[in-house]
Parts: sequence; structure tokens; C-alpha cells
Amino acid sequence: MNKKLLTVPLFSLLFILFFSSTSIFAQGDLMIMPKRIVFDGSQRSQEINLANTGNDTAVYAISFVNYKMTESGNFEQVEEPEEGQRFAEDFLRYFPRRVSLAPNEAQTVRVQLTRTGNLEQGEYRSHMYLRAVEEQTALGEEEAEDSEGISINIKTVFGISIPVIIREGESTTQVNLTNIELDKGGETPKLSLVLERSGNMSTYGNIEVEHISPDGNSTEVGLVKGVSVYTPNDNRNFSFELRQAGDVNLNQGKLNITYKTEEGKTYAEKQYNLN
Repeated sequence: MNKKLLTVPLFSLLFILFFSSTSIFAQGDLMIMPKRIVFDGSQRSQEINLANTGNDTAVYAISFVNYKMTESGNFEQVEEPEEGQRFAEDFLRYFPRRVSLAPNEAQTVRVQLTRTGNLEQGEYRSHMYLRAVEEQTALGEEEAEDSEGISINIKTVFGISIPVIIREGESTTQVNLTNIELDKGGETPKLSLVLERSGNMSTYGNIEVEHISPDGNSTEVGLVKGVSVYTPNDNRNFSFELRQAGDVNLNQGKLNITYKTEEGKTYAEKQYNLN
């Protein structure tokens, strides 16, 4: 496809970013919208918008990699799927496979489904990986000199990835919030919990925490966006600070904890008594 048809001015993309509800992912000088793609039967192709906000031309090679999620939420690259895990890369095609972005330039990458006629019910996931090549090194360059006076040029390779998910059939996924603990010992109170997932698909959404006082007043004390539990994981350990809890008494009342999709559908809800 002619690159001219794919390339758009950065100010046009920024207009879309600021007036759209779609999530944005930025790292280094590369801005990506959206930060995840889900094919759930309603679309056969989707687009990823890339924008170079830096002062130098950036060149990125695009490929797919596969990760598993640990119970702590970290990602580890894998070559073979674990039991209950399916990769999406064999059912996806994309173009272009390499982009060169001048300063303040934006470009679209199209991702399409292919060969999906015999998919089994459930979820397939791979991650689109954009690796900086040639003149772009997101963390810069450093020169070091050893004891013999030899100059060494050190370049850090920059890469960023977003999940691409294919969902086939109806979701049977359910979530339960367990092992809830509140640590008030530090400067900022911290809430810990376990998200227990079951079923055939992953979850992705926001955790909201409200303090409900003994007289029924409700105050939001914590919000974390973009919390996922990917298949085949059954559990994810998660903790975060309640940064907005300074105006409430955490020794009285209760906490109402809700895990919701970005669209507001509730995965799970649990109350934690403070008394």
C-alpha cells in the first residue's frame, strides 16, 4: 500500500486523540492509539495510529511476540503456548511491517483477521511489537571509556508492544476478589487483593475503591485503570495505594471495591469492613 495513503499529519492525529475515548499508549517519543486491539466478531480489520513526538526521525520494525503473564502481573516471553493459552499471530496480517516517521509525523498500521474459519471457542492473544532500528534509540546513547582508553558506544534498543486479541464465541469468564488486605502503616494506605479469574477469556478494566462512612457517605479513595488478567492465568496478585484517602477515616465504615470493564460493566464487587 502506498505510504502516502497511510501517513497523516501529527496535528490531525492529536485532534483525534484529544476528542476520542480510545486509550493512548506513549513511551519514549512514540505515541500509539489504541493501546490494545480486540477482535470480538464485530470487525475484520482495525487500525493502529503511530505518532513520532520527538525531534529525530524514528524507524520501527513491526513483528509479533508472545507473552505469558505471571501472577504478579509481569510479562515473560514464551515460544510455545502454555496449557489453556492460544496465540493469535497465525490468524493476523498487518501492513506495513516497517515504518519511518519524521519528527511530528503520524502513520496508520492496519491489522486484519485471516484464516479464522475454524477457530475454537475462546481467546487468542499475541502482542504487536515495535522495535526501534537504525537512527532511533529511545533512551539515547552513552559513550564509555575503559582503562586502556578505548571508547565504547552503547546504544539501548527501544521496543514497545500492545496486545492483539481475537475472541471467538460467548465469554464464560467470571472474576472474584479475594484476600483483601489494607495496610495503613505507610505514608499512604495500600490495598492488596487477588483477582481470581475463571472461564475462557481474559479480563481488562478498572479497579475503583469507595469509602462508605458509618452514616452512608460515599467517597472515592482509589482508582487504577487498565488492570488485566490474561488467559490462562487463574489469579493475579495486585496492590495499589489509596492516594485519595486523606479526607476519610479508614478506621470506620467499609470499602466498596469494584472491578469494571472500561465500558462500566461490573466483573466483580466486594466490600471490606474497616471496623
